Amino acid sequence: MADKVLNIRGLNAFYGSKKAVADVNIDFFKNKITAIMGPSGCGKTTFLRCINRIHEVNIEARARIEGDIFLNGENIAKMHPILVRRRIGMVFQKPNPFPHMTIYDNVIAGYRLNGIKKKKHEFDTLVEESLRKIALWDEVKDSLYDRGTFLSGGQQQRLCMARALAMNPDVILLDEPTSALDPIATAKIEGLLSELKEHVSIIIVTHNMAQAGRISDYTAFFYLGEMLEYGTTEKLFTNPAHEKTENFLTGQFG
Repeated sequence: MADKVLNIRGLNAFYGSKKAVADVNIDFFKNKITAIMGPSGCGKTTFLRCINRIHEVNIEARARIEGDIFLNGENIAKMHPILVRRRIGMVFQKPNPFPHMTIYDNVIAGYRLNGIKKKKHEFDTLVEESLRKIALWDEVKDSLYDRGTFLSGGQQQRLCMARALAMNPDVILLDEPTSALDPIATAKIEGLLSELKEHVSIIIVTHNMAQAGRISDYTAFFYLGEMLEYGTTEKLFTNPAHEKTENFLTGQFG
């Protein structure tokens, strides 16, 4: 079995007194894709946002977590949140390139925002490598200094992926990254994810069961804030252990 990159133990997530995620224990494996599935409002996105400490930023909602999250054996609660987010990147549902930045500057935004200095030729190499990983280089190499917002929706989402990958993270979190995209752009990103797992561990929240079946190695099923089932995607899809998992997979609710 592959090495573990993340170990989560007894994770509870709250908004004030409301518990949104309840007692989740799960291991994520290196260079694998894990899909997080479940009906709307079941805690999938909240769970994802706990992993790189974005959940706790929501002070107005009195967001907090209990439990432990270990990244390669290190407790992320004892790490600076900025360092956590360098090592655990995130791509959101709606493409969000920085509107005032060029394509080039979007890719290296994490370095600039964190005051990490490199020589121009080092940034040039980093930008090209990151854009090649998400198959965008050939499409934008002649317009690197145009704004990223001029790209199509699918290209913008791949640019956001390049921005996350440029920091050389251990894990990348994807929150329904293709839900706002057309089928062609979706297929392109799905194909890329299968290649990207050679470089980074991927955790993807998706409503699309067919997508999870196509690209993921492992799948976790959430229901009302609890993780009811977790295992290889093949086993969970063909022989689910929990009745609610089977009902969800057969379209009886969701």
